[in-house]
Amino acid sequence: MADFHQNGNIAHFHDLKVRPIEELVYELETYAQRRRITLILPCLYSELDGPAFGKILDELAKVSYLHRIVIGLDRATESQFRMAQDFVSRLPQEHVMLWNSSPRMQAFWQRLEALGIGPIEDGKGKNVWTCLGYLLSCEDTEVMAIHDCDIVTYHRDMLARLVYPVVHPAFPYQLSKGFYPRTDGHKLNGRVTRLLVSPLLIALKKVIGDRDYIDYLRSFRYPLSGEFALRAATLPELRIPSDWGLEIGVLSEAWRNMGRNGVCQVEIADTYDHKHQPVSDEDAAKGLNRMSTDICKAIFRKLAADGTVFTPNIFRTLKATYYRRALDMIETYEHDAKMNGLTLDRHLEERSVELFAENIMEAGHTFLNTPLESPFIPNWQRVNSAQPELLIDLNQIVADDAAEFTPVAFKSDS
Repeated sequence: MADFHQNGNIAHFHDLKVRPIEELVYELETYAQRRRITLILPCLYSELDGPAFGKILDELAKVSYLHRIVIGLDRATESQFRMAQDFVSRLPQEHVMLWNSSPRMQAFWQRLEALGIGPIEDGKGKNVWTCLGYLLSCEDTEVMAIHDCDIVTYHRDMLARLVYPVVHPAFPYQLSKGFYPRTDGHKLNGRVTRLLVSPLLIALKKVIGDRDYIDYLRSFRYPLSGEFALRAATLPELRIPSDWGLEIGVLSEAWRNMGRNGVCQVEIADTYDHKHQPVSDEDAAKGLNRMSTDICKAIFRKLAADGTVFTPNIFRTLKATYYRRALDMIETYEHDAKMNGLTLDRHLEERSVELFAENIMEAGHTFLNTPLESPFIPNWQRVNSAQPELLIDLNQIVADDAAEFTPVAFKSDS
């Protein structure tokens, strides 16, 4: 993807294969002495036994410019938390693990819910939100980066390129978003971006007309990537969606709070592969089925907040327009895959488009019938306003959990 194209909406930073990565790392080591960098890793306990997380930790162990690594652990028992602590002990940097299932953490969330500001549901959004709160409680970080824990093609260079634009003292960017080609070397991946988000944004522009927000989202090469970096000063006002709309939600918040001049995207890898979600045709609460609906709702809500009026007729027209455009794009993707020696299952692609078209209608129906639904977890600025001691208590909970539950040797379940 080495080119120098700029679309005029947000800044694109490319990997032109000219500058050695060692030079970027040297600069980061210098800048990080005054602008500390923390990496957040939201993960499930099951990912510790997968093919990716161990390699990610081995790569991160070689990163010299990180101030701290915060690991948010979901779906873990007490014994599993102990084993997870041992598993990440290979990291030489300061690191801390948030056990989101601990009794202390559960009591903390009950306090939030009693104040009417608790997280809505378990998931990645809630995990990230809690890690952000801990980071803010430490008051010693200027840049926060985040990426998923299932990247089987992970290399530490990805992190260096991701954080560079927001760490550089002469750059104005407050958010850096990673992009890359989604292929494992055999087939073309990235189904939700290719088959839902891209044609949906084109269809929205045809149905409701030009919107700056639509042009902004279309500027991102891979809007659903889980890799982004933010300057910590923006975090207290950042509202985190609790559902699968996390990535779109963060971009929407950046649009609202920073504008296009404060946002950039950077090419961080030549190839990228991670755990693939099942489509889950028969279960609307799982996999790409659930994800596609949540993403549509996130986009519709943002457009409505900017003044767009939606009606049932608009959603019916949008579905038809999307469906035709998505089918046309499948043919283009098929040609692109063939030219690059990759495979693409045309039948499965069209079945996915049919499912996504139905979910556009479902998301529209939900949006129209639940206008008071609040998909966002309250930001940490509101939490701090409600009870300033909550951040201090969260920091102490993490410390107490780490001290009480001594790590034990990790054993694979396989």
